[in-house]
Amino acid sequence: MKKMPLVSNSLSPVLLIMSQIFLTSFLCVKATCRTSCGNIPIHYPFGIDDGCGSLYYRNLLYCTNSDKLELRTTTRTYPVSAISYSDPYILISDPDMWTCQDGQNFRPTRPFVLDPETHLSVSPLNDFLFFNCSEQNVMIAPKPVFCGRFPDRCDASCDSASYLCTHLPGCETALGESSCCSYSPKAMDSLRMMVKYCGSYTSVYWRSVGDGDNKDQIAEYGIRIDFDFLVTTTCLGCQDVLKGGGSCGFDVETLQFLCICGDNNNVTTYCQDQSISSVSHKHRIIAGTVSAVSAAGALGIAATILFMKKLKKANAPVTCGVQTNDNRLF
Repeated sequence: MKKMPLVSNSLSPVLLIMSQIFLTSFLCVKATCRTSCGNIPIHYPFGIDDGCGSLYYRNLLYCTNSDKLELRTTTRTYPVSAISYSDPYILISDPDMWTCQDGQNFRPTRPFVLDPETHLSVSPLNDFLFFNCSEQNVMIAPKPVFCGRFPDRCDASCDSASYLCTHLPGCETALGESSCCSYSPKAMDSLRMMVKYCGSYTSVYWRSVGDGDNKDQIAEYGIRIDFDFLVTTTCLGCQDVLKGGGSCGFDVETLQFLCICGDNNNVTTYCQDQSISSVSHKHRIIAGTVSAVSAAGALGIAATILFMKKLKKANAPVTCGVQTNDNRLF
């Protein structure tokens, strides 16, 4: 009697691929968290690998295949040029903002958007400059004169005599005859309204240079975003070099705290505490079990995994074996 195949020929290649991904995802264990993206250091509370850093900043920063760091919001993606952990702040650039190279060529501009749900805030050290604004819709006047006459409306005016308008960083004469005024929006809605009635805008922040009494500030283009440095005693214990010097993270499934250790023994306290079973140990047990079953059994397990993921509508990328979203199967 002719034996029936375990799976149809049309499904065999698919199941074979699924079994390989299944086996790979269990055989490789969560590596230590990456500590840089390009030349930008990545430390707590941030992480560029899922499960690293603080849960409050999960999926906020992304490192591209070309080692470029990006800040991702619900609407836009912004290049990150620097992170300061001592201050602390993130410095980003908005590709739509005016630059010296634009001169009097004002491109269509979208306002900078920051999700209100995140532990991020636009720093008060930013100065926003607006160009060629409509005087019918925007209150434009030299700030000292206007504030002297209308002190109750001083905050609402866009200062046409600001220092930065006459001393644009790196290109003082780039604007030519175009108008400029400086305004500090109190909220994102104010920034949206200003952009609506102005030709373009840019952001300048003040960077501290020097040490001690010689500290000074220089103006540079970019948007400074302040962040909350969230740290707990559990995280401090995990990072303690006397206890193994782990990295603070979280379990991507349970969202509970996880101390990620260099030897892949990820624990819930600190790296030298061996009283708690590690996540990686569970992975090794499962991997050993799978390697003992037959190829047909592995195909069946892979098919089951695929079916269950479809039921749950899982959308997380495969983080082990498949490195990018371009070739993800789930």
